Order: sequence, then structure tokens, then C-alpha cells
Amino acid sequence: MTEQHAQPEPIEQIESLMKANLHEVFGQRDPALRRAAIERTYTEDVVFLDPDEVVEGWDALDAKAGALLEGAPGFVFSEAGSIYVNHDMGYLAWNLGPEGQPPVVRGVDSCFVRDGRIAKVYTLLLKG
Repeated sequence: MTEQHAQPEPIEQIESLMKANLHEVFGQRDPALRRAAIERTYTEDVVFLDPDEVVEGWDALDAKAGALLEGAPGFVFSEAGSIYVNHDMGYLAWNLGPEGQPPVVRGVDSCFVRDGRIAKVYTLLLKG
């Protein structure tokens, strides 16, 4: 009997989800647009893990993104390289800081996709 493996998510779909995570959710200051992006980008039981906390579900993720943006007025996210995909995982490095200025924070997101949406996000902050 052969072992069954889940079909990998298409690369373009994961790349699109990674961009939506960065720009349409964590970079979106309009609460209604951010919420719509959350509902189309993540599973309802999404888990987001960063060095500060773990949050679960759309409401908690929405609150996390909103608080981050509120605490960083005038800051924007930008991609800091290519998106890498390995089966159901996407990886994207990013910068955060005032537009047109050197980044104040740098980090990476690793997202795991299930059924065409992000189910888990690990965010790491980079030093130096």
C-alpha cells in the first residue's frame, strides 16, 4: 500500500497569501479592509506566534495587527527579498519603518497553508 501525501499548495497561491499577510493585514490601517483580508487569507482557527505572544483566531489576529499599526504611526511594511515556498510553507523577510527610511525592525514570517489559507504564522524578529 502506498503512503498518501497531501497535495502541495500551488506556489503562486502561497506567494499571494504571503503578500496578503504582510500588506493587506499587517500593513492595512483601515479596519474594515483589514478584516476582509483576514477572512480571505487565514483559516478561522489561525494561530499567530511571535516572540511576545501566541494569538488564535480571526478576532485575536485582527486585534494584534491593529495594535501593532497603532503603535507605529507612519511606519510601513516592505518585502526584504523573495518569497520562498516549500510544499505548504511560505517564507518572507520584511522590513518595518518610516517610508523611504532605513527599517527600524526587520523580521521574517513563515506561514503554513491548509486548504488554500494560512493556518499558522511564525514571526521572528531579526537583530542587527
